[in-house]
Amino acid sequence: MKHRPRRLYYGWVIVWVMAATGAVSMAMGSLNFGLFIKPMGDDLGIGRAAFGWAHTARQGASSVTSPVVGILLDRFGARVMLPVAAMMTGFSMIGLANIGQSWQLVALFAVMGLVGMSGPGALVTSVPVLKWFVADRGKAIAFMSVGIPVGALLFVPLTQYLIDSVGWGKAWIMLAVLGMGVIVPLAAIFVRRQPEDMGLRPDGVTGQDPVLRERGASRGAPEEVSWSLYEAVRTATLWKLVVVFSSVSLATGTVALHRIADFMDKGLDPTLISFATALDAVCAGVTTFAFGLMVRHVPARTLGAAGFLMLAAASIMTIYANNLPVMFASMALFGLGIGGMMFLQNFIWADYYGRESVGSIRGLVNPINLVVGGLGAPAAGYVRDIWGTYDPAWWAGVALMAFAAALVLSTRAPTRRVGRGAGSASRSQKATVNMNPAREE
Repeated sequence: MKHRPRRLYYGWVIVWVMAATGAVSMAMGSLNFGLFIKPMGDDLGIGRAAFGWAHTARQGASSVTSPVVGILLDRFGARVMLPVAAMMTGFSMIGLANIGQSWQLVALFAVMGLVGMSGPGALVTSVPVLKWFVADRGKAIAFMSVGIPVGALLFVPLTQYLIDSVGWGKAWIMLAVLGMGVIVPLAAIFVRRQPEDMGLRPDGVTGQDPVLRERGASRGAPEEVSWSLYEAVRTATLWKLVVVFSSVSLATGTVALHRIADFMDKGLDPTLISFATALDAVCAGVTTFAFGLMVRHVPARTLGAAGFLMLAAASIMTIYANNLPVMFASMALFGLGIGGMMFLQNFIWADYYGRESVGSIRGLVNPINLVVGGLGAPAAGYVRDIWGTYDPAWWAGVALMAFAAALVLSTRAPTRRVGRGAGSASRSQKATVNMNPAREE
């Protein structure tokens, strides 16, 4: 019996839209924000702590809205929410070109965070991909991550070029127009909530195609069991993961934002620092891509722990980065670690709790991670303003990263006991299908 050639599964369209969004987000006050700290601070007389508070305000605003955003993503998808996020960010960036005081900086970054679209905690860009894949979830996250290094290579050096050539104010405006011009039409035209809305199934498995049906059955894709939000919050695993991600977010917050300004303070060339920042994001994309392909063979928690330890080592190198080779090496290693954190953050919630309520679950835990993590940047800024060095804050971050690595290694997937929760279907049913055979080893 002949079968028609298989068409491209629409989930891969979602992946590439989110990859493009991730690329452009590198130009929208995320990775490139650090390049603005010294010129804006020098021109406006704003201390480093204020820039730290701006970063915190963005995360704090996301923490307030995350529960609602997660529920809306589960129910309606990102087709409207992603363009809204891009426009809110873009118009806030235009506002940054005209500020004169620190409170205005903080307020505009808070507006950016109301529907956050960048970073590992960005629900509006990560949840849509999780909805479309089960067996191929790791691969989908891997290809989605390609956008970050591409965007970093293009937009971080471009940001420094614009600052040098037209000034930081016009740079904000030009990058805002670019970001909105790419993300808004892509999301509005192509994004869909989940495969069932288009008569499809996760991973492109169909009932009519025996090849795909056999492949999906062998992977267990149709059998994934999803936890409700009520069931998930009653597991110790969820709260251990909250501690893990809050600890590592707090630790990275002390280093990630301020290291660029610190390198400039040490007299290193701003243009070369911008290239090193781009290298950071390239390395993050490499790790996320590699981990996405490795997760079928290595437990996600092991991969995440490796990423956290790389962050710790990179932070130590940052403290001693007084020359270009060490600076470049520290940025590269930090990027590899960030990639591990991003992969784990995007993968493990759906892997442990299924895709049906993943937006609601992440929307509940994100506020804790964001609020705790948001304290790192201003704390480090105060340390530098008072003592003239970031070192005490960065050593504290190293300790937190090591702690998070040890804790995540002990955090295994939860199991549902007999008769507990509305979703208990049988006496032998586990909470999640073993899509990743290595994770329980």
